[in-house]
Amino acid sequence: MNIVVLDGYTLNPGDNTWRDLDELGSLTVYDRTKPDELLSRAFDADILLTNKTPIGREQVAHLPKLKFISVLATGYNVVDVVALQGRGIPVSNVPSYGTDSVAQHVLAMLLELCNHVGEHSRSVSAGEWASCPDFCYWKHSSVDLLGLSLGIIGLGRIGLRVAELGLAFGMKLLYAAPTPKKNLALPIVHRPLEQLFAEADIVSLHCTQTAENYQFVNRNLLSLMKPSAFLINTARSTLVNESHLAQALGEKQITGAALDVLSVEPPLADNPLIGAPNCLITPHMAWSSLSARKRLMQITVGNVRAFLAGKPINRVDGA
Repeated sequence: MNIVVLDGYTLNPGDNTWRDLDELGSLTVYDRTKPDELLSRAFDADILLTNKTPIGREQVAHLPKLKFISVLATGYNVVDVVALQGRGIPVSNVPSYGTDSVAQHVLAMLLELCNHVGEHSRSVSAGEWASCPDFCYWKHSSVDLLGLSLGIIGLGRIGLRVAELGLAFGMKLLYAAPTPKKNLALPIVHRPLEQLFAEADIVSLHCTQTAENYQFVNRNLLSLMKPSAFLINTARSTLVNESHLAQALGEKQITGAALDVLSVEPPLADNPLIGAPNCLITPHMAWSSLSARKRLMQITVGNVRAFLAGKPINRVDGA
């Protein structure tokens, strides 16, 4: 079996071996694949692995040997599942590999918004403490998380883990979801979406992307938030209207925001959130701890091994 990885660099930039996958077939790994390179690189592939390289209906039609696709991520919108269903080609993904990594990143960004550790460290390096007449100083007053309300949009695995971490800081927990959940072990309260945005001190997005919630975080919802509130998005960029959020930050409708995802990645220079006041942006890295990437690799190996045994797992193609 010919196994082709179209964009393997972010999974393994040199610290996460392909060895176990290499043992399952004839393996070819490309760091990155441009659209005009896909057909030539994938033409002889029986098994394709992709993370962000799109495989659409047109490409599927020109890959006669293709038998299986495993997406190197949880989200699989880069693959035309319907076109693959038409040819009976199973598609698998990698669920639950980065729950702790993403949840930790959420708290890291929240703590930076509240304590400005990086900014103060840079100011010390620039000599500000050495020239200070007092034994201490602060460029921003810190915000205590104890007693604040953490509102979570989407209470899946990551949302639940973020709630657990918030509880450890003494935060009050709220969540919004289409249907209230039963028998939750955490002291977390369901709120309608608009009420949650109005009540929460921190809103953290953890919902999947659907046609119904495209850019649902817009000026209307943002206008309901407290002036002291923070918004955090480590889920999908298309949940947030970036122009509306930049405007809300510029007009101090909310105090700050932190995002790990943007509408175009790498971002365009004119993205309105780059340079917006009190807006932290990290380069889509919340998923990328070494332990999370190792789990992703091993689950992918399991996906390929299961397909070769005739019993595909983690399927997202409706079978």
